[in-house]
Amino acid sequence: MNLVPKAHAAHVLVIDDDLDLLRLLSMRLHARGFRVSTAASAEEGLARIAVEPPQLVVSDIRLPGQDGLALFDEIRSTRPTLPVILLTAHGTIPDAVQAMSRGVFGYLTKPFDSKVLLEKIEQALQLSPAAAGHETGSGEAWREGIVFRSSRMAELLEEARVVAASDASVLIRGESGTGKEVLARAIHRASRRARAPFVAINCGAIPEQLLESELFGHVRGAFTGAANAHPGLFQSADGGTLLLDEIGDMPLALQVKLLRVLQDRAVRPVGSTRAEPVDVRVLSATHRDLEVAMIEGQFREDLYYRLDVVTLTLPRLDERREDIPLLATCFVQQLASKYGKPIAGIAPEALETLASAAWPGNVRQLYNVVEQSCALATTPLIPLTLIQRALRVPTMEALSYAEAKQRFERNYLVQLLKLTDGNVADAARIADRNRTEFYRLLQKHELTPAMFRGAAGDSGVVER
Repeated sequence: MNLVPKAHAAHVLVIDDDLDLLRLLSMRLHARGFRVSTAASAEEGLARIAVEPPQLVVSDIRLPGQDGLALFDEIRSTRPTLPVILLTAHGTIPDAVQAMSRGVFGYLTKPFDSKVLLEKIEQALQLSPAAAGHETGSGEAWREGIVFRSSRMAELLEEARVVAASDASVLIRGESGTGKEVLARAIHRASRRARAPFVAINCGAIPEQLLESELFGHVRGAFTGAANAHPGLFQSADGGTLLLDEIGDMPLALQVKLLRVLQDRAVRPVGSTRAEPVDVRVLSATHRDLEVAMIEGQFREDLYYRLDVVTLTLPRLDERREDIPLLATCFVQQLASKYGKPIAGIAPEALETLASAAWPGNVRQLYNVVEQSCALATTPLIPLTLIQRALRVPTMEALSYAEAKQRFERNYLVQLLKLTDGNVADAARIADRNRTEFYRLLQKHELTPAMFRGAAGDSGVVER
């Protein structure tokens, strides 16, 4: 088990009215590198959470006044993503099991093994969204909407913050769905142009004939249908930032005209003989390998070096897996409001599945999986089954041969009876079994023909 570095110590709140146990737990957690707060009652614990929210709560169930279960309910109502581990005596195990069904991360029975507790704490912290790095104060408002806890994202955002202070052109690389436009908007917010417009265009989504007019504008009568003059996006973004998304898909003919605009800092609308000065910072983004595109003659080398003054590369989601539980939890909070559902979070085993899944669609795919799960959820915690369904992952269970055979047999009988509308004679004939043996099979699985009569429609057939 990895120790938590003291420089980035996770904050754990321990609540127990047994002062000796409280002192012992505090010492052991301190020794493991955690930052520890303690409380002797639920009320004191809630006060400490209000003052300085921890990343994890470890609490006894039996507390004076408000007990641990009531404490958990209050934490869940105000901080649904804060993981809670309950410590319980033998007599309160049913309460703890009930609490786990409502979202408690885990529980341990007293006396417990310290090693097991530490392992449980590590697991909770790995899935906890309350990690340092994602909360933003007023000085971090520029990166609002970017959710992370990984060091890789922290380093990337620090580079973005530094480059934002200049007017240097930035090429943002990353696979589809990694959040290239989100990063571009953050750079704009962190720049001196933050109060001016941010304009984005997808260069691969607009036909070449329209893309030129969209970028540079046109004068009245420039082409058939141009009844009025139209300012381009360069003019619309004057004083601000223009994001050229999927720049690698821009046609070669337009690449030449874009290079001229970047060199002259002036744009000439289609059909005009006069260039208009513009003050625009250009950011570009692509999922393509522009070096390969240059070799293949699909992208101009001179334009590439104009755009690629600074390169920022967004990692794939599977390269920042520690961010997945945090992202998923934040998406749940947004989508629960959107769908008007009282969804508090995602079950721990479902979060683990998300954290280990393949993500070819990156953050965009994760959002889609969480949205589908929220739309279908009927419980406060999104269960593993909904996550697996959204991921289109076949569920694999470790069944014994006897269990697998019994399950297949039951499902087979159910399908036969549905097919025959509960007609045992027909079902037995299809199964190539005599009626006596078939009845024994039905009794074994507690199935009765009457359950299926009418399931396939009222056929008027009477069992023979």
